[in-house]
Amino acid sequence: MPDLEKLPVTVITGFLGSGKTTLITQLMQNPGGKRLAVVVNEFGDVGVDGEILKGCAIPDCPAENILELANGCICCTVADDFIPTIETLMALDPRPDHILIETSGLALPKPLLKAFDWPDIRSRITVDGVIALADAEAVAAGRFAPDVAAVDAQRLADESIDHETPLSEVFEDQISCADIILLTKPDLAGPEGIAKAKSLIEAEVPRPLPLIEVAEGAVDPRVILGLEAAAEGDMDARPSHHDGHDDHEHDDFDSVVIDIPEFADPADLVARIGALATGQNILRVKGYAAIAGKPMRLLVQAVGARVRHQFDRAWTPEEGRRGRLVIIAEHDDIDAAAIRGTLFPDPQAAE
Repeated sequence: MPDLEKLPVTVITGFLGSGKTTLITQLMQNPGGKRLAVVVNEFGDVGVDGEILKGCAIPDCPAENILELANGCICCTVADDFIPTIETLMALDPRPDHILIETSGLALPKPLLKAFDWPDIRSRITVDGVIALADAEAVAAGRFAPDVAAVDAQRLADESIDHETPLSEVFEDQISCADIILLTKPDLAGPEGIAKAKSLIEAEVPRPLPLIEVAEGAVDPRVILGLEAAAEGDMDARPSHHDGHDDHEHDDFDSVVIDIPEFADPADLVARIGALATGQNILRVKGYAAIAGKPMRLLVQAVGARVRHQFDRAWTPEEGRRGRLVIIAEHDDIDAAAIRGTLFPDPQAAE
């Protein structure tokens, strides 16, 4: 049993677009009587997820309880960013009952658990649990390796052969570190997709884990909070592809921020973003756009060719209706000029 005086922290991990922000939004609105605080660790310069969560702030999780860490993963900036952030939250009055940490979609959770062994905080906080989100449709489609069946067959035939892609390693590290796995977007996967996703995940996890279907982040907080896993002291049960290596997990990925002009039609922007996935292997797009004649800001989030958009709030005067997108891809696929060419076939449009 963990020290009950320690402040519990839940690490929420998951691949790009798996629904982490949606889950945290739901927990903020239904905290089960707990006063929550949130740390959002983004990859890239535009704090989209933090802005979404601050827009959902309620008395049990006010805006001042929501802090962002951008331009670097938590585990690599422990002294400079992570510790001061945790100290800030612990100093709040009233003190939070529980801290949620949303990791970058590209993050490996195990190095983050090691950060909780930092002398300044290890006696005062504990990792209540690691929750991994997996997009059922994406997993069923085998998007974490070029050909999941072929790779699995090769691995079974010869353990010395490693055809894993960086995406596959990130995904497997996330679910291997988890205490509970949430299978998200089951409606998009359908019964057959859900069954396939479960089978693939169960074949990869190092130990039996609860695997729960969750739509739109709706889950009883009693299911995922209060696990008392003390995960920081349970590292051996959470294997990683990167055990024994100090390589930074983001080296395989890169991002670029693109300023975008005002668009006349959201459908036009959505079509161009969708073209990035098919033409340039772009993994993730998120950001904001200005639409002509609309006072509201258009929030855009894409996973591969699947693009979601909605008007989230009015532009503030200091923002000046400035549209920006964060584009994330594997390192070799980031070509800023080509990305701009897809978003703006007419070079004059980007000026």
